[in-house]
Amino acid sequence: MEYTDAKKRIDELKAKIEKANHNYYDLDAPTLEDDEYDALMRELCDLEKKFPELLTEDSPSQRVGGSAQTTFEKVRHEVQMGSLQDVFSTDEVRAFIERVQSEGAKEFTVEMKIDGLSVSLVYENGTLIQGSTRGDGFIGEDITPNLKTIRTIPLKIPVDLPILEVRGEVYMPKKSFGELCELQEKNGESLPKNPRNAAAGSLRQKDSKITASRKLDIFCFNIQRIEGKTFKTHSESLEFIESLGFHTIPDMRVCRTADEVIGRIEEIGQLRQSLPFDIDGAVIKVNDLELRNEIGMTSKVPKWAVAFKYPPEEKETTLNSIEINVGRTGALTPVANFDTVQLAGTAVSRAVLHNQDYITEKDIRVGDRIIVRKAGDIIPEVVKSVSHAADSEPFYIPEICPVCGAKAVRDEDEAVIRCQNPDCPAQLLRSLEHFASRGAMNIDGLGEAIVEQLVQADLVHTVADLYILNLQELTSLERFGEKSAVKLLDNIENSKKNELDRLIFALGIRGIGQKAAQLLCAKFGDMESIMSASAAEIASIDGFGEVLADSVYNAMREPHRIALIERLRELGLNMSYSDQKVSDKLNGLTFVLTGTLPTLKRDQAKEMIEKRGGKCSGSVSKKTSYVVAGEEAGSKLTKANELGIPVLTEEQFLEMVGEDLE
Repeated sequence: MEYTDAKKRIDELKAKIEKANHNYYDLDAPTLEDDEYDALMRELCDLEKKFPELLTEDSPSQRVGGSAQTTFEKVRHEVQMGSLQDVFSTDEVRAFIERVQSEGAKEFTVEMKIDGLSVSLVYENGTLIQGSTRGDGFIGEDITPNLKTIRTIPLKIPVDLPILEVRGEVYMPKKSFGELCELQEKNGESLPKNPRNAAAGSLRQKDSKITASRKLDIFCFNIQRIEGKTFKTHSESLEFIESLGFHTIPDMRVCRTADEVIGRIEEIGQLRQSLPFDIDGAVIKVNDLELRNEIGMTSKVPKWAVAFKYPPEEKETTLNSIEINVGRTGALTPVANFDTVQLAGTAVSRAVLHNQDYITEKDIRVGDRIIVRKAGDIIPEVVKSVSHAADSEPFYIPEICPVCGAKAVRDEDEAVIRCQNPDCPAQLLRSLEHFASRGAMNIDGLGEAIVEQLVQADLVHTVADLYILNLQELTSLERFGEKSAVKLLDNIENSKKNELDRLIFALGIRGIGQKAAQLLCAKFGDMESIMSASAAEIASIDGFGEVLADSVYNAMREPHRIALIERLRELGLNMSYSDQKVSDKLNGLTFVLTGTLPTLKRDQAKEMIEKRGGKCSGSVSKKTSYVVAGEEAGSKLTKANELGIPVLTEEQFLEMVGEDLE
């Protein structure tokens, strides 16, 4: 290859790899399969070796992919969090062993390479003070609150070391990944591609409660820095941190020859499918820590370690059809049906195709020969199309809901196509549950089990049907007594008096939460004005943008929703809004509620604050004015004390807002 052609190809490779790095590390939305990415990187490295004058400091081959997000504070790592050199054959492993043996290496550790997100944990005098992502290796993101939700991360360690920084890999166990995919599919949400992607997305949640619900775990595999103690070997350092309560990568082995190392790599490969977590390789390191310093590292990777990458188990089969499922939020999800293949020990014949972008990018068509595998050895996925049938045509998700026939529209801010009919049978259960929920119409007694009974008995087809239920119909249901039926009917009747913002939220308009519903009602005053407002008028609301405004505008012009609102009006539901603001005495103050209060529910306390001009936040920061704490207040109370933020009891809070305890 000539110089000009090499430069052109290197520029192309850099652009592709940088884009893939951004999608993978920053957006948690990988666009390349691992083997495709590896092939691009190896080609780039080979060309840069042949044409060293074209090697630049900003080449993807010289740095770790990814960069710090603006949604979290930046953290500069005291010790670089580098990546590893990948190898793909036993010959390359032997070459590595021979090279470092020539420099004095006598022992090697072989560890499973956990497929997750690399993090740093810093302890000062035995207490966890900071947790951060790797980022670009030099600057990462402070995600301490989210990391604290992982139960296997010690908040304190039983030794009073001035500084201990431990590196680990946060991952999502296969069982947790399966549960998350099942829940998100049930709710009509986009599914994560694999456990690593799910773990990374979970760690970057702004709400640490969401992170906690994802059941993440961690394996620690290195001491980045330590004061007050020294070690001779890597294996000795791992034994030490394990004694402190850290979970280290299980069954690490110390080997002395290339044959032992390769034998262990093969053993790990055979264990992959039976492990409760996902791995994508095995890591081989020189065990002697002093020798590591002598061997050194390049600007990107250590010379004393390599990562052996296992090839994924993939099977070729024929795609017979693509069916469209409608989720409980109206999302139209394409599902591939193909000839059964055996993957990770089970028979597989179906796989979710995610969305239209996924199908178009891979040019997947009915009749294709396709490659399939299991993400995390659990969730089947179509990797790519191998060949098209002679008469094949590109596949497009229909713009008509296959369940109810209503129009299906793609949201501008995401790749999902949704049915616009709120009365679509596929969405009915979810719509009813949301409509009756505490933040919406707050119909006590109308939980998931009762909703399912009503639907199965063919008593309810839209949320409006709740308001024409009668005593005889309810008492005819199994395990439904007259007393409970009367109480439920009273609660349904009382909900008609709710403020309009509750009804707006209950209608389930995309993007409209409780606060947005309040702002919308405060601006327009009644349902008729909201329905007739232009997108520009809606967008003028402080806190609304064009996307949210378009969502409301389009929702209020959807024929099924118009008919539903008119029916609810005829049934006597309140269609006007009165500003219930009591005063401005809490204007400019931000409150955080934590723990169980003696008499108030959290929603009640929040309402008191907002009626007096204050704001509520889900997390404690320097901007927090007060924390209202009840029993079993946890990390929020601790952080408030650390930051010196005033903490109020319920009684003190009620005195502040002017409410009596009675």
